[in-house]
Amino acid sequence: MSVTTRRRKFAVVALAAVTALGGLAACSKKDEEAKPGEIKLVVDHFGEFGYDELVKQYESTHPGIKVEIRKTAQLNDYRPLLVRYLATQKGAGDVVALEEGIITEFKANPANWIDLKPYVGDKRNDYLPWKYDIGVLADGRLMALPTDVGGLATCYRSDLFKAAGMPFEREKVSASWKTWADFIKVGQEYKTKSGGKALLDTVTTAFSAAMSQAGGDGFYDKDFNVVADKSATVKSAWDTAISLANAGITAKIRTWSPEWTAGFQQGTFAATLCPSWMLGIVEQNSGAANKGKWDVADVPGGGGNWGGSFLAVPTQSKHPKEAAELAAFLTNADSQVAAFKAKGPLPSNLKALDNSDFKAYKNAYFSDAPVGAIFGSGAKTLKPLVLGPKHQAVKERAFEPQLQAFEGGQVSAAKAWEDAIKDAKTQGAF
Repeated sequence: MSVTTRRRKFAVVALAAVTALGGLAACSKKDEEAKPGEIKLVVDHFGEFGYDELVKQYESTHPGIKVEIRKTAQLNDYRPLLVRYLATQKGAGDVVALEEGIITEFKANPANWIDLKPYVGDKRNDYLPWKYDIGVLADGRLMALPTDVGGLATCYRSDLFKAAGMPFEREKVSASWKTWADFIKVGQEYKTKSGGKALLDTVTTAFSAAMSQAGGDGFYDKDFNVVADKSATVKSAWDTAISLANAGITAKIRTWSPEWTAGFQQGTFAATLCPSWMLGIVEQNSGAANKGKWDVADVPGGGGNWGGSFLAVPTQSKHPKEAAELAAFLTNADSQVAAFKAKGPLPSNLKALDNSDFKAYKNAYFSDAPVGAIFGSGAKTLKPLVLGPKHQAVKERAFEPQLQAFEGGQVSAAKAWEDAIKDAKTQGAF
């Protein structure tokens, strides 16, 4: 079956898959109705994009526009809602976020999206080239504008390191784990000196981080064939995660679970692998009481690109011109710098990456870590990973459950790998 045929088949199946979901599990900036003569635009996104103050700024300079932000906490909850909205052709925001792991899936049905070019012009020279290209459809139409990329670091509790009698300054911490093997040694030392506490939250964050460091083929090749069983990137990341689990330095907590959220406040673990967009989530989960206790160090094994998103405008929007202009505003250089300062998403806009305020920015919550310099230094050399149409499903429904099963002592490493590969073929089919 050709790639084109498979894409068409997948689009039909995906858009019919979700038929009865509840309302948007979200919080909004505001949900008042627009006044007569005003245009109301809804922005749908997941997690933290740093847009709350930006939309207020936009409203102040566009008096005829009212903007509502609908936030869904997790991508896993957000995606099926968007599938439903597109399938029924009603309910979607005027501007919707598409994470890198799901955008290829939604590109399979170009009819759902307006071409942004007639409204905002050609923006190719404004962004990292490979990032911009992901948002372009096969026919050349601009489906989505880039927001952020997932530059990688390690968020760690400097106070817990200090209490354990270990080096806690970010330069010394970065120097202590140049490689994943070094990271394991630090984890074992921390476990001994802290009375048995875990260094890392879970092996799945390490798996995602290690996957992002290599680039190239991952679960899919460039023709969107599932090649997880043949991918050196996947196998290397898997072996790294297994080594961490075998070393006993993880808290064995499922990411995004209530236990994981509570663990940030309670010191259940002292570190998590931290793409730039995770800064806002760490701060939100940890709370004001832990300000100044977190810091940011280098990631073992070198930088990587984990995640990042785009903004698109569904054809069902009643205000495509105004929605496209809002998307362009939220992704321009100044807005990307402001969003980074607010919640941490690393700019993909080239002018933003060169912005002096961005480069000099220090995050007060994370002990005044120079996050602009930490995340920005390698942003222009990030290696993109091939992201097939069901990348997210393969990661979260095939590999992560098996890694968690091994981490919890339920299966052997060999059995976990065998089942992950088998499940990848099922989850990745389209």
